[in-house]
Amino acid sequence: MAESRDPLRYFRIEAQELVEQISAGVLDLDQQRGAEPVARLLRAAHTLKGAARVVRQKEIADRAHEFEEILVAHREDAAGLAAGDMRELLRLNDEISAQVTALTRPPAPPPVVETTPALETTPAVVATPAVEVAPEPRAEPVAETVAPRAATADLDDLLDAITETTARMAPLRAGSRVVEKLRTSAETLADQLRGGRTAAAVTHASARRLAGELGSAGRRLSDAVDQIERELDDVRAKAESLRLVPAGSIFTALRRAVRDAADTEGKQVRFVTHGADVRMGSHLLGPASSAFLHVVRNAVVHGVEPATERAAAGKPAEGTVTFEVERQGRYATFRCTDDGRGFDVAALRHQAQARGLLPGAGPADAEVLDLVLHGGISTSATVTEVAGRAIGMDVLRDVAAQLRGEVRIRSTPGAGASVELVVPLALLSMTGLLIEAGGVTASLPLDAVRACVRLSPAEAETAAGSGRLVHQHVAMPYQPLIEALGVGRPAPDAAGPGAAVVLHGDQGAAAVGVDRLLGTHSLVARFLPELAPTTPVISSVSIDSEGNPRLVLDPDGLIREMVHDPATAGRPAVAPVTPPLPILVVDDSLTTRMLERSILESAGYEVDLAASGEEGLERARSRRYGLFLTDIDMPGIDGFTFVERTRADPELAAVPAILVSSRASAADRDRGIRAGASAYVVKGEFDQEELLGHIRRLVVRA
Repeated sequence: MAESRDPLRYFRIEAQELVEQISAGVLDLDQQRGAEPVARLLRAAHTLKGAARVVRQKEIADRAHEFEEILVAHREDAAGLAAGDMRELLRLNDEISAQVTALTRPPAPPPVVETTPALETTPAVVATPAVEVAPEPRAEPVAETVAPRAATADLDDLLDAITETTARMAPLRAGSRVVEKLRTSAETLADQLRGGRTAAAVTHASARRLAGELGSAGRRLSDAVDQIERELDDVRAKAESLRLVPAGSIFTALRRAVRDAADTEGKQVRFVTHGADVRMGSHLLGPASSAFLHVVRNAVVHGVEPATERAAAGKPAEGTVTFEVERQGRYATFRCTDDGRGFDVAALRHQAQARGLLPGAGPADAEVLDLVLHGGISTSATVTEVAGRAIGMDVLRDVAAQLRGEVRIRSTPGAGASVELVVPLALLSMTGLLIEAGGVTASLPLDAVRACVRLSPAEAETAAGSGRLVHQHVAMPYQPLIEALGVGRPAPDAAGPGAAVVLHGDQGAAAVGVDRLLGTHSLVARFLPELAPTTPVISSVSIDSEGNPRLVLDPDGLIREMVHDPATAGRPAVAPVTPPLPILVVDDSLTTRMLERSILESAGYEVDLAASGEEGLERARSRRYGLFLTDIDMPGIDGFTFVERTRADPELAAVPAILVSSRASAADRDRGIRAGASAYVVKGEFDQEELLGHIRRLVVRA
């Protein structure tokens, strides 16, 4: 059996997961001492030690025991952990990680065996620069943490087998149709023989029995084919999703890089992440992680100023580096932002001109920033183990080329800089709304759908004629989907769309008319074939249960086409409607957050959520909002304080705030108004229309 030949088979999986927990836990403990992080780390280390001893991995067990010993002494006094203790925990974590990684990398295979997945996921272009910039004892485990648990080659074989099996279902389906034809023929023969005598009567009875048996066999065959097709569709979706990894799997390594760089530089730096749940292929996450290890270090070393310099500039002593992953249609965006000094464009221009990379005339700042992506251009006066050799951005450029993406750099003097990597998605897991229009079945990403509205023939005709649909008192662009797809306009006597799907994207809200809504389903979106015609309204394709391609539409592309469609020029003029800015909901109750989000999104608003007053303030300062909807009773910063602080902030003071609370006393209402709230809604008297009425009256538009 496989287990007897490989006693470490299951230990590798468990140990890798425990190491990921320990790595994240040490960074949590370093950021905030507490009994709970210590308890979590002790459980993980103890489990790893026991498992290692069972499979006789003595070195891993010994390191885990040393790790435990440090924590046990501070089980009840986490605050007593000194900086030296944290450095020792990090060192032991690195050793354990390296030892586990060595186990998860199979021995060198003979020539007939395929290359190991761990080597395939690490781009060769990154390896040499990473070594030149600084010793990277943790760079290799990064690729391991984003590798899927099952080998990519094995999953590809599985998907190929599913596709082949699905293709073989076609003859079965055809066979069921043949049986149905035979049944019809038998019934016809029986009808022709009806009323005859002797031999003809016997033949008639036999034909009737045959028709019945064929009908029964045909129904069983058809039902079996339907069931198998449904199961294959489910298996395919699950198998394809196994190839997708949450973006959060690379966050721990980036947090560690920021922490180490800040420690080396003697700076206070907070690391913030967004988009942990965005799933994509490890072929994207591995290279992106390797590249952004350099980028986040550079943000700490070159971007974030020392505390004294930040104080002189009126900034808090603690700098902030933010890393986020977003899915936008057919692309994924990796973005690192800092609130530091920004790029020194003048110094970069001088250095580039000295090297003959720029003409003597003053080039635009964007041209100068683009040169950062070429090796050898750096504003650092010194070279350290952390940064300064001007190689990190060169690595990012190579990764962008490898992934067929592009890099975008933005900088504001004294305010910070942003570095983005935008790459196309090969595989993307999502939930879609299945729709039909003009005989075409397609999917819309469900997270872009704000509402589905039934249309009467008269409403559909009016909306198509004006190019506008009014939903929840908001007018928005409208177009039948068959026109957006280029299938053509409906015939004059056609029934027309029976429903409208309200979409929300970067350009605001818009609606498309569809013939039918077929429900929601899980899908894995793929690249369009290389030679397929490109259209801005189609982002990708998925595979249906019969192995046929199905279009996945791009909501942003559809909205852009409707907003800028020259065909609407001849339609009756409608006053443009400025879309409302997003609404921020702040509440520590998950139930309340989800209820309010559902109500607001159904009304066509874009919604962000925060689970505490602290998170709410952080989000409020990171994005422009049209309204704050906040609870009062929350741990930490309560709703009154949240409103007071936003009123005291010049950038947030103009954003209306609504307090939603179970408190119904006149004193609380008065306090809310004095704090600066524009409205006060009592949960016990909660009325959806009243809340939406307040919001429509108060929300700020773009």
